[in-house]
Amino acid sequence: MRAGDGLLGNPLEDLDNSTVRGAHHNRRAPGDQAQGAQGRQMVADQREQFRFAAGLRFVTGDGNGSHDFQKYHENLKAVGIDFGTTNCAVAVARDGVVETARFGAASLETFRSVLYFPGAESKGRKRPLAGPSAIDAYLMRESPGRLIQSLKSFLSSSLFRETWVASERYSVEDLTTAMALSLREEAEKQFGDLGKRVVLGRPVRFVGADSKEADALAVSRLEEAFHRAGFSEILFEYEPVGAAYHYESTLDHDERIVIADFGGGTSDFSLLKVGPKRRRRGIVATAGLPMAGDSFDAKMVRHVVSPMLGLGSMYRSLDKTLPVPSSVYLKLEKWHHLSFLKTQDTLRMLRSLEAQAEEPAKIAALIQLVENDAGYNLHRAVQRTKVELSSRHESEFVYEDPSVSIRQTVRRADFEDWIEPQLSQISDCVDKLLRDAKVQASDVDRVFLTGGTSLVPAVRRIFEHRFEADRVQAGDEFTSVARGLALRAQGR
Repeated sequence: MRAGDGLLGNPLEDLDNSTVRGAHHNRRAPGDQAQGAQGRQMVADQREQFRFAAGLRFVTGDGNGSHDFQKYHENLKAVGIDFGTTNCAVAVARDGVVETARFGAASLETFRSVLYFPGAESKGRKRPLAGPSAIDAYLMRESPGRLIQSLKSFLSSSLFRETWVASERYSVEDLTTAMALSLREEAEKQFGDLGKRVVLGRPVRFVGADSKEADALAVSRLEEAFHRAGFSEILFEYEPVGAAYHYESTLDHDERIVIADFGGGTSDFSLLKVGPKRRRRGIVATAGLPMAGDSFDAKMVRHVVSPMLGLGSMYRSLDKTLPVPSSVYLKLEKWHHLSFLKTQDTLRMLRSLEAQAEEPAKIAALIQLVENDAGYNLHRAVQRTKVELSSRHESEFVYEDPSVSIRQTVRRADFEDWIEPQLSQISDCVDKLLRDAKVQASDVDRVFLTGGTSLVPAVRRIFEHRFEADRVQAGDEFTSVARGLALRAQGR
């Protein structure tokens, strides 16, 4: 069963098209379709059993069946959480008014999706820091630690089950729970107890999810983590649908819209009918790609950073001169793989390369970056340049480290050349969305862009070319999904 199908209408009418989970209660696996009379009876039973926002009965996570509720008590918080690859956001809705959580000393509306194990060489199981506190501890570290970024990109991978910090094993579920629990605790400093219910965002297509099984694995890992974090009643909703709820709350008329939600790891698209006058609202079509902002970052790392760390250089092996292997640099391009370069095998291989390299200083700088767990500083330098290129035609990339200094002027035109393959994929995916919906671009009333990558001019041009500039708009790029999910939780 697909999250999001038929949503934006009466929740009682739409229940057969969303994914509701208590603690290990599935209505159906994502993508499954009930067939024949048995399937219709299943849907009828589920409509009676799962009346979430607007109903009187709900199956709770204690496994003991249903409890009676009045229609969403006024004192219950309607909570929406956008669990993102790069940033997370939490929103709470009451009577259609939405408030977002603020995090850290800077009172930001986003919670950075990073974990940090301080003193990672010390023995004993420990809970990692997350979000702003993780970044603060990482930047002030005096001893080696372990930084993990873009954890969401691992959720669909059956090959990645665990990692070791010092002598302790941490599963994917353990790491995701640490993030979810910290996110909840920080939000509760502002809102008080968030309760047991949450509408949790999910992408149309997870990074690496090339099968239903991989998609189901990602969802089950998220479910397990948020259950451990205290949410026993979980409804999964597509992230672009969350953004659609937010956009719909601003309308006084009906529209056919395209929502394009660009995260760090995924790009999601939905075509929907929304508005206050429609008796039946819902998704017409969805499409998604397992790439977004992180893929753009990777191109900047490849063209600007990696050459200064030895990519393209040569080393001597016996009587041969060979190019330095590119495998390490491919991992350097992926934020979620970067911290896992810090293994004895990898460092041993790099030191051997350094001894044979024609440009050993570059390999030495790479070793220092890996040993010092400098991924966050590198990520911040890449992000700074990418943001500046959204408003300027060129920007100076600056990365300073005790072992390496990288300063290079990056032109927007060059950056757009580097990301051309990704832009083509986005363009093709939007075309597929329209084909699946059986509509022309001219039939779309509005295009709403959200997520940080939507600020990249070349991305915006894709939509302006198809739909005309006056129909393309953006807003609340980093919180619109969470805001909409909270409205979804309230049954708006």
